[in-house]
Amino acid sequence: MASATERPITAILHDIVSDIQEIIRSEIRLAKVELGEHAAKAGKAAGMLAAGAVLGLYALGLLLLAGVYAFAMVVPSWAAALIVCALCAGLASAFVVIGRKRIKQVQAKPERTMANVKENLEWAKNQSR
Repeated sequence: MASATERPITAILHDIVSDIQEIIRSEIRLAKVELGEHAAKAGKAAGMLAAGAVLGLYALGLLLLAGVYAFAMVVPSWAAALIVCALCAGLASAFVVIGRKRIKQVQAKPERTMANVKENLEWAKNQSR
């Protein structure tokens, strides 16, 4: 006969499940805190990148203006502006074509993650047998 201090197996299993649930909740809370910290750092970095991009665009505009002024010394001003515009349009269209080709090559599926999940599911199935 079981002693009074022994607990039924269902109570022990219930405690184990409760402990696992608490561990999972704790991990989720920790992940939220970590993600919040990373998001704050990423936000600051994104702001710096945006400021750099804006200043870079201004620098590019001034460089193009300098190109117009340089061509204006050889051809009429309107022709110089048209030449610089045509060069920019050609470069822009080339970048768009190359970018579209590269985007089509990118796979949208997280293949490694899907493989890991399948592997974990197989492992879990084998453990329950």
